[in-house]
Amino acid sequence: MHHILVVDDNPMVCMAIEIYLQRNHFRVTIADGGEAGLCALENEQVDLMMIDIFMPHMRGFESIRIFHEHAPAIPLIAMSGYAFANLNAPAPDFLRMALELGAARCLRKPFTPDALLAAIKDCLAEHRAVSAIGLAR
Repeated sequence: MHHILVVDDNPMVCMAIEIYLQRNHFRVTIADGGEAGLCALENEQVDLMMIDIFMPHMRGFESIRIFHEHAPAIPLIAMSGYAFANLNAPAPDFLRMALELGAARCLRKPFTPDALLAAIKDCLAEHRAVSAIGLAR
């Protein structure tokens, strides 16, 4: 059973992800912010991380950078639902920036359960493939 760490300050998002993933046979650890997520990462073996880009006390890409530095071998899915008040101005592509900082995949909130499951399965499959190549050397 794969273990997924979900780090998001929105309890409703966490609950929805947790319920859906548990129904799909994943073990889930929820952390309500960056500090709690780092603590969980240090104390538990996880197969994949899902990190919200914008959280209090660990803003923007700091969270992606820090989590990726602490566990570079663990696939990371960045999530963001950030919206701008001025829809006429071009918005920065936060999810693309997250990929450049080490995220394996990105999900724009709100995302569908199918998109969530597809991103997780893709990340885990890629991670297995990379691990197998590393072991074969």
